[in-house]
Amino acid sequence: MLLTGTVVAASETVLQDGAVVVSGDRIEAVGSRADLEAQYADHEHQSYDVLLPGLVGGHIHSVQSLGRGIADDTELLDWLFDYILPMEASLTAEEMEVAAKLGYLEMIESGTTTCIDHLSVAHADRAFEAAGEIGIRGVLGKVLMDQRSPDGLLEDTQAALDESERLIQQYHGAYNDRIRYAVTPRFAVSCSEACLRGARELADKYDGVRIHTHASENQSEIETVKEDTGMRNIHWLDEVGLTGEDVVLAHCVWTDESEREVLAETGTHVTHCPSSNMKLASGIAPIWDYRDRGINVAIGNDGPPCNNTLDAFTEMRQASLLQKVDQLDPTVTPAAEIFEMATRNGAKAAGFEKLGAIREGWRADIVGLDTDRTRATPLHDVLSHLVFAAHGDDVRFTMVDGNVLMEHGEVTTIDADAVRSRASTMGLEMDLEDARKSAQEQKP
Repeated sequence: MLLTGTVVAASETVLQDGAVVVSGDRIEAVGSRADLEAQYADHEHQSYDVLLPGLVGGHIHSVQSLGRGIADDTELLDWLFDYILPMEASLTAEEMEVAAKLGYLEMIESGTTTCIDHLSVAHADRAFEAAGEIGIRGVLGKVLMDQRSPDGLLEDTQAALDESERLIQQYHGAYNDRIRYAVTPRFAVSCSEACLRGARELADKYDGVRIHTHASENQSEIETVKEDTGMRNIHWLDEVGLTGEDVVLAHCVWTDESEREVLAETGTHVTHCPSSNMKLASGIAPIWDYRDRGINVAIGNDGPPCNNTLDAFTEMRQASLLQKVDQLDPTVTPAAEIFEMATRNGAKAAGFEKLGAIREGWRADIVGLDTDRTRATPLHDVLSHLVFAAHGDDVRFTMVDGNVLMEHGEVTTIDADAVRSRASTMGLEMDLEDARKSAQEQKP
């Protein structure tokens, strides 16, 4: 396939009248439109105003999609134990599948081609199957919770680890290696020491399996971990083996100097979720400091109940503006740096090589946007537009692994209207009262 338009190959490489040739699951050529149109005249040709690498959602909760809007204006632990955990505990296998499809559909429609997805305790296989069907690239994991958890989510430690291993054996590297596994403890508050150490041991058994968890999102969480362990959160995670180049920690809002040194020394990845952190009033992650220490920082939306959108373009804008106002410095986190976080940094966190840029021989994950919008006029700087003005609904084309998942604004791999209709019905019919009582009894 021949794709033409302004090609944002990476933050430092923009071809104003460019073209990309895709062969199989790889990018075969990148260059000028005139040259490649002549050389590949027999290829199927589609044109979009802007072509860019697929965006990477560095921390997502696809299966929370049915809870969009149910928990506004609440503090993190209230949000989690009064609303989110009860919702997850109540979901049937079918509801989990539809919720995952809804989340993946929203990402495909808005330009996210890869996600690091924090699922739930039960029915995780239904999300893996949904990801395979819709065609998204992802690092997915069943959630581990063996303490302070409500009925329906609390599991025996070994049983939870055994189920994770079964899922690894079934899905890690599945769908032509589009889907990989991350061992996924929810967070230290809901996981025992045996569970956390077991997560590390399990990840070490399998090549390419990562670890994905939440860390230091909220001060109440940190206080709870310190009461349990006598240590601050990052030091505790380091003690039990949950730091390193194969570990993705979501949030890391409240870290001290010594914890940041640990993150840098161990090569641990951090995912910044600015909208979620603002909506839950968790705080502002020190991304400017992480960057200066060489810590790899990706960007994530978190889940629909604490963000209300999985639009990665919105998250890029928020990530930049929040750091500027925090530091009272308009020069921090410029558009090019934010774009890197949402593409190559995210790919690095996810563990996929040759992903996050449009380069010859790299994976063919490509997004096409229209700029026929008043807010795109005039278009002085395409990177500025992508980070500060573009919206997910500008996306008209999405390709993953050379497979077209959406073209001319229409998703090709799944009946989007049917998914939305089923999800709407399920969401409105949810009854969370019994699950809510159980969860509230476990609130720290």
